[in-house]
Amino acid sequence: MNERQNIGKVTLSVKIKRALWNIVRAIFFRPFVTKAFRLWRLALLKCFGAHLDWSVDVYASARVWAPWNLKMERGACVGPDAIVYNQAMVSLAENACVSQYAYICTAGHSTDENEANNANSGLVIAPVSIGKNAWIGTRAYVNMGVNIAEGAIVGACACVFKDVEPYMIVGGNPAREIGQRR
Repeated sequence: MNERQNIGKVTLSVKIKRALWNIVRAIFFRPFVTKAFRLWRLALLKCFGAHLDWSVDVYASARVWAPWNLKMERGACVGPDAIVYNQAMVSLAENACVSQYAYICTAGHSTDENEANNANSGLVIAPVSIGKNAWIGTRAYVNMGVNIAEGAIVGACACVFKDVEPYMIVGGNPAREIGQRR
């Protein structure tokens, strides 16, 4: 599991970059829905700092919170209506797939009783990595700091709070091992 970092709150510079990205996303990214515009969408993400191979696919309806915290290797995919809430880095290795409506979350709030827990304080972040040939099923949730190892499958609607071992299939809430991929 990745180390969590207490950053307290979102900085003003990040808020400004986010505002610009949201405008660009609404006008120039989201409306271009067909595969014919895949490279256009990738170019926009790259303009905002995403590290992408030109072979990846990010659907127009996918919501990427911070392109500058996104890394996708050859053949990786973020499917329709998936949410990548990446206040910390989200890395998708070669041929990793995040299915429709999945939620990848890299941020939360401190559970320390001595710290205020509101929109302006207590923000905790940790990166998420999704390994080569791994698959995140529809409507699955992957929590901050989790590593989904090579070849692993996260079943539909699963909620993952711990690392998933290579070639394991997990499902349920909280996710538990339900099989091994052959």
